[in-house]
Amino acid sequence: MTERQRSFMKMAIDLSRSGMLEGKGGPFGCVIVKGDQVVGIGSNSVSSTNDPTAHAEVVAIRDACKNLGHFQLDGCEVYTSCEPCPMCLGAIYWARPSKVYYANDKNDASDAGFDDQFIYEEIEMDYSERKIPFQQLMRNEAKTVFEEWVEKENKTLY
Repeated sequence: MTERQRSFMKMAIDLSRSGMLEGKGGPFGCVIVKGDQVVGIGSNSVSSTNDPTAHAEVVAIRDACKNLGHFQLDGCEVYTSCEPCPMCLGAIYWARPSKVYYANDKNDASDAGFDDQFIYEEIEMDYSERKIPFQQLMRNEAKTVFEEWVEKENKTLY
């Protein structure tokens, strides 16, 4: 670990603590860096914003994208105080940073009462067996919009 990596990870850990102590949400923090510049920060804000998607990584991704003026994090590194949950992992892949560093792992999170294993298990289940049932409706009607997207000439690919 370099001094640079230590510094940015310490920032993420400090954000996890300050957000928790300020009552924003759980003990999670994230810093997004481009080069040597912090471009996005976030701490878990689920309980203070009543937003189940306000995990530290998602908050930091939103902040970084706003600051960079782009919806992708090309050339950026993510420093997060804990291994990303399934939702954050998906958001990270959509944002396309170059690398992710994490401190606590999912077992540490589980020991602290944050267990995401059931989500990994649900993803593998048939739709009809999930705790929250899924049912497909109006696929043909919705598919026409995708067909229009394919034909659209002035679209932004991502």
